[in-house]
Amino acid sequence: MAQASVDQIGVRKKTTINRIQTAIYVTSFFLAPAIAAAQSSQYPAKPVRMIIPFAPGGPNDLIGRAVARKLEDGLGQPVIVDNRGGADGTLGTVLAAKAVPDGYVISIGSLGTFGISPSIFPKLGYDAIKDFEHISMIGIVGNALVVHPSVPAKNLKELIALAKRNPGKLNYASVGSSSRLMAEMINSMADIRTVHIPYKGAAPALVALLSGEVDFFLNAFPGLLPHVKAGRLRAIAVTTSKRSLLAPDVPTMIEAGLPGYDASTWYLLVAPSGTPREIVTRLNQIMVKASRSKDMLEYFATMDTAPLSSTPEQTVEFVRNEITKWAKVVKASGAKPE
Repeated sequence: MAQASVDQIGVRKKTTINRIQTAIYVTSFFLAPAIAAAQSSQYPAKPVRMIIPFAPGGPNDLIGRAVARKLEDGLGQPVIVDNRGGADGTLGTVLAAKAVPDGYVISIGSLGTFGISPSIFPKLGYDAIKDFEHISMIGIVGNALVVHPSVPAKNLKELIALAKRNPGKLNYASVGSSSRLMAEMINSMADIRTVHIPYKGAAPALVALLSGEVDFFLNAFPGLLPHVKAGRLRAIAVTTSKRSLLAPDVPTMIEAGLPGYDASTWYLLVAPSGTPREIVTRLNQIMVKASRSKDMLEYFATMDTAPLSSTPEQTVEFVRNEITKWAKVVKASGAKPE
């Protein structure tokens, strides 16, 4: 009888513990949305970290820091810039994708990391669509095709004709996948063959171009323009669908003779997938307001960048279309990771 009583007591204890655990689980299940909502309503209660997946000083960094200042104004909390360069921007983007989706980690995405890398790197480490909340577009920056003065071509048609007469003789500098694929897009559309020479940064690529080590280069126009004005480089065309405000006399690639060519470098603001919708909406609203502000318009003008804003739905659709577009260019060029 004593043994039976002990067993019965043990059973009752286990049953009670199971009931308590079940009650805790059920309570947590129903309270989780309320807790998440409360956290979202208090957002932000601490500084926000912005991962910029490139080294300081480049276009991604300059644009990202301008956005960070606007977000600070709108959120009332510091936005701390965290530069995490490497592997053509993919290392920092992986870090952003795997961050806790609570709104305290955001990141800058770009043509290279979101539009081109998905087709270049077989093991990218992130999905540009599924692993992020696409908050808003930020802007589109102008790029230009420039040649060394020794190249006997005054315009795009002459450059293409020169390349056709000398297949594989002309070469170009590239910095990461974006500038490379812009050149390969010309190769594919014009049916020419030029040689790719990679460099680790825009500075050494520009030095190589100025010295005549390479024949042409496609990169952000603001950094190239002083050399164009000084006669050290010749501007052939801009890659955007509209002419640059910094040099309105330079034609677009379309105007210069390559119909359909549009290779704009763009930037967007993202957060890890699962970030509460309320936070995404608030960040989007700040971006929309920032894109219309006088100081943002003036600052972006100095960088030949057109401020943009979009809904999260418009942003993700834009990225999908860009991935499809550049996948075709990558396939046609046979480009592989550098």
